[in-house]
Amino acid sequence: MKYDIKSLNLADAGKKKIEWAAKFMPVLDLIQKRFRQEKPLKGIKIAACLHVTSETANLARTLKAGGAEVHLCASNPLSTQDEVAASLV
Repeated sequence: MKYDIKSLNLADAGKKKIEWAAKFMPVLDLIQKRFRQEKPLKGIKIAACLHVTSETANLARTLKAGGAEVHLCASNPLSTQDEVAASLV
């Protein structure tokens, strides 16, 4: 897998940030739980160009839980949360 991130050493901080944001996204959490069971996106490839933040990371993780092959690219390097990007690798 190719990636261009600031440093993999930031991954732990990114994971904590993603988990913190998930606490405030209860609907997405319910969808993710259902997706883990049903895998409705199995076999689907999804590419997204988004601001890489803890919130969009939770969206990407939900899509992946649903069985999708997810590819994410940053839409704006100034809004990219480097620790979150490192955690997604």
